[in-house]
Amino acid sequence: MNLRKQLFWIHLAVGCGVAVVVFIMSITGVLLAYERQITGWSDRSFRSARPGAGARRMPMGAMLAEVSSRNAGLPSAITLRSDATAPAEVSFGRDTILLVDVYSGKVLGEASRGTRAFFESVENWHRWLGTSLAQRPAGRAVTGACNLGFLFLVVSGPFLWLPRKWSWQNVRAVVFFRRGLMGKARDFNWHNVFGIWCAAPLFVIVVSGVVMSYPWANNLVYRLTGSEVPPQNNGRRPGSEQARSRDAARQTGAAALAGLDGPWIRAEQQMAAWRSITLRLPQDGRGPLTFAIDAGDGGRPDKRSQLTLDRRTGEVIRWEPFSSYSTGRRIRSWLRFLHTGEAGGLAGESLAAVASTGGATLAWTGLWLAIRRWLRWRMRRRTSAVPSAEKVQTPAKA
Repeated sequence: MNLRKQLFWIHLAVGCGVAVVVFIMSITGVLLAYERQITGWSDRSFRSARPGAGARRMPMGAMLAEVSSRNAGLPSAITLRSDATAPAEVSFGRDTILLVDVYSGKVLGEASRGTRAFFESVENWHRWLGTSLAQRPAGRAVTGACNLGFLFLVVSGPFLWLPRKWSWQNVRAVVFFRRGLMGKARDFNWHNVFGIWCAAPLFVIVVSGVVMSYPWANNLVYRLTGSEVPPQNNGRRPGSEQARSRDAARQTGAAALAGLDGPWIRAEQQMAAWRSITLRLPQDGRGPLTFAIDAGDGGRPDKRSQLTLDRRTGEVIRWEPFSSYSTGRRIRSWLRFLHTGEAGGLAGESLAAVASTGGATLAWTGLWLAIRRWLRWRMRRRTSAVPSAEKVQTPAKA
């Protein structure tokens, strides 16, 4: 058995093992490709009404205090955009986001909960196969292993699909769709075409997925670039920490919202070209304030910076523009947004959606090709087990 044949059987075995999970991750990846645009479109009717040309936004502390008093709780985060008509997004945990007029402090409404719940469910399937919170480590282990297997398929596939004899006729058969095909011939043609054209973007998507799935792969990015490996987090999600401290936050709400005006103005001045600023509020009202400042549309890591200010004095504790990151951290940041295509804007997201569609097609056609191969094998075994008519010995006449 030559190398190509050995690689084929390994490719077939791995493909059968990961096909269903890869199909689920690919379909959900297509749905998640335009999440930002769809979520923004669902909230398009909420706009801040500017009273006049010279009107200024309401002070941040006063606006948050007004919203907090009406909703009997402490906000967990606030996002403000440079667009004069864009409402402020005030988050209360993961489930509730209120859209607030930045000039009057009036709550315009709640951000589309149905849209966000839908995408949260899709992401749950994409990352953990829809498992519950307690079962997510197991779900993550399965998706991570299948993603690693898919990486092998993406790398080995082009080698198997390229024709053994180079001619335009043979190349055209695996590079372009052919009309009028049915069954096995159609699946084989689609498997080849999607595999060839989607190999490069799928490689980027799958490699970045491996880095996000495994600590060893994440650390490898830093080690290969000679960068210091960052410490691992404790595995606790921000949302659960907020939920545990919600009762305490309600008791210290006034303290947590006090003194935000000066630091917020300082954050705006730190980057004149800012387009959005997000502040996650410390629940105890005493910790430093960390602002995420974005000069892009949210999908470019090189346009994102982080500013940490002393709450009392407003002095800069830490300023971290993208240029200050180590090489490993820069690459890791890009991989996160290359995985979703957001790094390339709408065009990049569209490419990721097409590649994810290709991934789903590869899983579907590959599985059916394997099933047809198995059915033919079974039929051959049954046929060979039945003796031919010529070999049947008729009993001699008396």
